[in-house]
Amino acid sequence: MDDKRRLIVAVALPLIVGGVGGIATSSSVTTWYPSLNKPSFNPPGWIFGPVWTTLYVMMGVASWRVWRKGERQALSWYGIQLALNLLWSILFFGLRQPGAALVEIVVLWAAILVTAVKFARVDTLAGVLMVPYQLWVSFAAILNGAIWWLNWE
Repeated sequence: MDDKRRLIVAVALPLIVGGVGGIATSSSVTTWYPSLNKPSFNPPGWIFGPVWTTLYVMMGVASWRVWRKGERQALSWYGIQLALNLLWSILFFGLRQPGAALVEIVVLWAAILVTAVKFARVDTLAGVLMVPYQLWVSFAAILNGAIWWLNWE
């Protein structure tokens, strides 16, 4: 496969994962989620789409840079964290289980960190491209925890 096609595949993959997560999210985002107590730092709903799209594109470019160098172990971790990314959406929004999602996002956070470190060892820019994602998931974990706390029964 030539480099341009690899780039297209690499960027499409996380966008597809995000789209599937969006399907899981859609049933709750206009019904269940608005009914929850949320912390004062909860961002407006419109921000999530552009942020996640940007992060998915950056992740895709990072994975492409590593894929070009043939580093399978780093890409395996990338696949694990992508699956965990999807699982979070299913747990939090699809199953409406913020507590389970909170436990899972900690595992996701660790998997992203391992992926970013492994990417950086192969290609510095690939590792750097994962940093905004790590930061956003850090914020998402805090937000998830706050929502769980405020709605825990």
